[in-house]
Amino acid sequence: MDAIPTIDIAPFLAGDPAGRRAVATEVAAACREVGFLVIAGHGIAAETLEDTFRRSFAFFDQPDAVKARWSPTGAARQRGYHGVATRSLAATLGQKTPLDLRESVFLGPVDDHRAHYADLPEAATAYAPNILPDTPPGTAQAFTGIYREYERLSLDLLRIFAVALGLPEQHFTPLMGRHFSILGVHHYPALETPPEPGQLRAGAHTDFGAMTILAMTEGRGGLEARTPDGRWLPVLPEPGELVVNLGDMMQRWTNDRWVSTLHRVVVPEIGDTGSRRLSIGYFVHPDFDAEIRCLPGPGEAPVYPPTTAGAHIAEKIARSHKAA
Repeated sequence: MDAIPTIDIAPFLAGDPAGRRAVATEVAAACREVGFLVIAGHGIAAETLEDTFRRSFAFFDQPDAVKARWSPTGAARQRGYHGVATRSLAATLGQKTPLDLRESVFLGPVDDHRAHYADLPEAATAYAPNILPDTPPGTAQAFTGIYREYERLSLDLLRIFAVALGLPEQHFTPLMGRHFSILGVHHYPALETPPEPGQLRAGAHTDFGAMTILAMTEGRGGLEARTPDGRWLPVLPEPGELVVNLGDMMQRWTNDRWVSTLHRVVVPEIGDTGSRRLSIGYFVHPDFDAEIRCLPGPGEAPVYPPTTAGAHIAEKIARSHKAA
């Protein structure tokens, strides 16, 4: 494999029978072989992506003291602003590495499902209120707007995944009504000083959830995925295209037939002003109490016991905290 496959999903979304089969077949192959794909024809307007990038850069251009006004103070850590070198993704796999050279803003669900899960205290942080920046004007609207766009696209992709797995098209849909998906807006500033030994913009890791949808700006020092033969392959979507990668939950769900792939964001040369970049990711987590039960193929036994989406994510987080 010399490049991450690019798939135009528009024929599936248009309902063309032959196109639907072709898209599902291509998606299934990519999910089995590398767990990464680049998608075109996804329905999010290029103007929407560009406006979100522009407003995101404007937010991160503010002084650190201003951005820190939206830092979380409670138990729900995936909300609000997190500064450069405050988190380590490699720690989620038990690796002891320097902190990542990026800063981020995180959003959780836009809809409020706290009342539904009031009798399930362990769900509280999954549905914690958002911490939405109000400067520059329009920032909060841009972040919640792209969340909604990804939310719609994630349901389309899960329909494609279902068909690719030989399941009814709506198999995953009933499990997404109260999802706790996370939006991460990540800024990778140009490096002005040498990194520590082993320090990356984002350490090598796999994602926890069902899948991740990612838009990114161009810039040296970008995303790489590890191929099955151990090589690191740059992930290079064209403008307007999106990256989709599977998470650990989907690998578990598919009984290891599909793969959650190790990936990282590498460091550029010092002083390379063309290396500043953004990525805007959407990490798909079904309803907190959704059952995650293996979908074994013919003659296969389940590799994993049944769990729930909330328990799966909580276990992954607990392991990363223990490693850190």
